[in-house]
Amino acid sequence: MESGAVKKKWGFQVKQEHITATATLTVRSALTIIKQNLKENDPRPIIPLGHGDPSAFPCFRTTPVAEDAVVDAVRSAEFNCYSPSVGILPARMAIAGYLNRDLPCKVSPDDVHLTAGCKQAIQVILTVLARPGANILLPKPGFPLYEANARHTRLEIRHFDLLPEKGWEVDLDGLEALADENTVAMVIVNPGNPCGNVFTYQHLQKIAEKARKLGIMVISDEVYDHLTFGSTPYVRMGVFGSTVPVITLGSMSKRWIVPGWRLGWLVTSDPSGILQELRIVDSIKGYLNISSGPATFVQGAVPQIFKNTKEDFFSKIVDILRDTADICYDRIKEIPCITCPRKPEGSMFVMVKLNLSLLEGISDDMEFALQLAKEESVIVLPGMAVGMKNWLRITFAIEPSALEEGLGRIKAFCQRHAKQQ
Repeated sequence: MESGAVKKKWGFQVKQEHITATATLTVRSALTIIKQNLKENDPRPIIPLGHGDPSAFPCFRTTPVAEDAVVDAVRSAEFNCYSPSVGILPARMAIAGYLNRDLPCKVSPDDVHLTAGCKQAIQVILTVLARPGANILLPKPGFPLYEANARHTRLEIRHFDLLPEKGWEVDLDGLEALADENTVAMVIVNPGNPCGNVFTYQHLQKIAEKARKLGIMVISDEVYDHLTFGSTPYVRMGVFGSTVPVITLGSMSKRWIVPGWRLGWLVTSDPSGILQELRIVDSIKGYLNISSGPATFVQGAVPQIFKNTKEDFFSKIVDILRDTADICYDRIKEIPCITCPRKPEGSMFVMVKLNLSLLEGISDDMEFALQLAKEESVIVLPGMAVGMKNWLRITFAIEPSALEEGLGRIKAFCQRHAKQQ
């Protein structure tokens, strides 16, 4: 404690309310609050149905090909150095080749920028687009990190709806009504987080045409690329790069089940050169020059990982997700107060709606999640965290037996709190 008649005034006492506020707009912050409500003396295992990291479960272990590639990269002693700000060339070549399997207009390694996971890619592109008065169109429900970063960069946020009755398609008419001359971009997540939807080719084409009409780019979050198990084929937004400039964000985190390796990318699909002409590409490179990217040895492992990972590994992961999605959808139908409007076809999540009129003593989705954690040691994400109050996001990317048990506990919880008729 300072003594003396006059208290010293320090110049670093700066208000940072916007940082504190944006930090609360994340899945991690919501789940932290819910975990604090767990009962320490519950002998049952905690069932984590709230976040998309299945790496702890044996059935979701990554391929030995990826593990061996990292070991080889470390032991080679060739990747102990700093990397170029955009990433090392062999890794960018491998990622360009990986994406080009699905694209009519090929991207080059120069279009690929490596980032520390997809989170940094989000930070990069939103920072680049931010300017006084600018606004961005974000989906509701959506991945909250976009909103957190938009607020941090002072981009005005305008939400367009995803329509559950139409398989979580974009409300294109509503989208157009939100846009004006200060709109810089729209964001889509495909396959969908938090909805588990997969956009059709036709719908993506309509999105591209609408964005072109509005004069905005499309930021396409494809971190769950190819994790699809329904009837809708997976299509990259970059297919429509000749219609509208597309920024594709992706990572190894989900398809290879290695979120802790923090290897992501930001790729431009823009055969017309609009992003180059308007210096968006220069700004991306400029931002990366003042930030840190993924570890060089992880970058060094990428070519071997992408070349040698067998299709049977990917098929195994998709088969497990298909089975657990079926379990989730079927078990939820047995719970009267929870409705699933659409069976998930991709990613690791499903959005379900709470009917609070059937429950006693539960006022909203956050209270539901807090009480569920306390009474049943099951963690789910309240819909308010993704922009949908009185909904829940449930992940099915866990061991099937644990998923069965977790959904059984949710059913018991709802029966215990059901209003007496």
